[in-house]
Amino acid sequence: MHRAALVALALGLLLPAVLAADRKPTRFWNLTANTIVSLQMSPAGQQAWGRNQCDNDRDHEVDHDERLRITDIAPGRYDVRLQDKTGRVCVVKNIDVKDGAIFTIEEKDLTNCGG
Repeated sequence: MHRAALVALALGLLLPAVLAADRKPTRFWNLTANTIVSLQMSPAGQQAWGRNQCDNDRDHEVDHDERLRITDIAPGRYDVRLQDKTGRVCVVKNIDVKDGAIFTIEEKDLTNCGG
């Protein structure tokens, strides 16, 4: 009986690590016309911008058609503020971010821009 309890305990401790290793990362897919140099996210409507997610990339930029790993963001609805290499700053509102999924922003989504 003790042995079965120890095996169950060991499996209980290992299972979360195995599941986390199999989980796919949440990613952003840049379908805009330009390279993005800054991408920040805020819970929709709050303007509480988080850190620059481009820091997750080796060269700190997200080229057209490149995907970027998103970290420290829970699933939900977000506003995304991005800046591209031309200096244009845009806010795309109410993006649905799902755990382990890819969300995209296309050039046609960039209607609220300045710079």
